Amino acid sequence: MVTFAAVFAHPDDDAYGIAGTVALHADDPDFRFVLIHATDGEGGDIRPGFDATPETLGAIRRAEDEAGWRAVGRPPDRHEWLGHPDGGVDGVPFAELVDAIWAVLQEERPTVVCTFGPDGIFGHPDHVAVGAATDAAFARGVADGGPGFCRLVHGVIPQSVFERWNAQRATLGLPVFDPTAMYHMRGVPDETIDIEVDTGSVAHRTVAGLLEHRSQHHVIFDPPIDVDRWQRVVTREWHTIAWPPADRGAARLTDVFDCLDTTTQRTPRRNR
Repeated sequence: MVTFAAVFAHPDDDAYGIAGTVALHADDPDFRFVLIHATDGEGGDIRPGFDATPETLGAIRRAEDEAGWRAVGRPPDRHEWLGHPDGGVDGVPFAELVDAIWAVLQEERPTVVCTFGPDGIFGHPDHVAVGAATDAAFARGVADGGPGFCRLVHGVIPQSVFERWNAQRATLGLPVFDPTAMYHMRGVPDETIDIEVDTGSVAHRTVAGLLEHRSQHHVIFDPPIDVDRWQRVVTREWHTIAWPPADRGAARLTDVFDCLDTTTQRTPRRNR
């Protein structure tokens, strides 16, 4: 049995960077999927004409996220909503946030944990806070000497891919991302990418999941929604390995579980 735990800030954060990985393992009876959301996403924008209010949006987005995973074809085995305020996670006492994440991870003893890196992909303070707190919770699992906690990964976008996507957006007449601006995508140096997962065979499932986030279509998709284009966009998922210290001279892995000794769930091995 291997357990993949993902920790994110908002409903739909999880729909981008791990849906393909989960779909690839969907039919594996020895795969367990645990998902933690810090917020219900109640502070998000509401798509014009969508039947929601600030008071109802959180419940709607929770339901959308759950429908999204059904569309992907592999709902989480355990899904925890921590209930922190959307847009205010960075204001939650850090120790409190770490304790809440640790409470789940301590019970699950996951093989691999995925979260945001220091850039939060979009520079969102909620993303950055959740990533830092997950890193701290993971460190507790490593330190206590028990099973699991073999690898900590951060979802990222390679700089070369970021630049290619931005060039394509400019060609299509779409707004481009400014990596110095809040809530804009940013990349990380290509040489820091440790894992590149080919998710092309399940891209249609990833997009099916994204489409279920109906209140956020105006945030997720460029109008009009081009499903074929999005299926090309989600053919890869990238991660850096935050723990154990990565060997930058090693070949890129092709799955979050690659080169792990999951019989002991303690000793990671890298291809040389």
